[in-house]
Amino acid sequence: MKKSNKVLYWSPRVLAILATLFVSLFALDAFQPGEPIAQQLAHFFVHLIPSFLLLAVLLLAWKRELAGGIIFALIGLVTSPLVFMHNYRMNNSIGMSLLIILMITIPFLVVGGLFILSHFRRRTS
Repeated sequence: MKKSNKVLYWSPRVLAILATLFVSLFALDAFQPGEPIAQQLAHFFVHLIPSFLLLAVLLLAWKRELAGGIIFALIGLVTSPLVFMHNYRMNNSIGMSLLIILMITIPFLVVGGLFILSHFRRRTS
């Protein structure tokens, strides 16, 4: 496998893992002082559900790049307006809301594009 093909093969996988880990950091909000530890752990695992779903999509994409790439791209496209509107309601700042989209949802759109590109690149070589 050529070096460029290796980079294209591994970059969406590594970026998907990093983006999923970043999303997982938000689950730490579940830990609040004064609440019972069992309730905090329950909230923590509920907050991790999106991360588990993203890992499932990554496993699919690992074997079926095209299908996984399309799903990752759809995740980025569908969640962007939702995340934007949620954050705009909280902070009334278009710039801040766009920055949050760049950090949270756009990486999944990029990952999807890289998986799709990798799929077609491997098919042609």
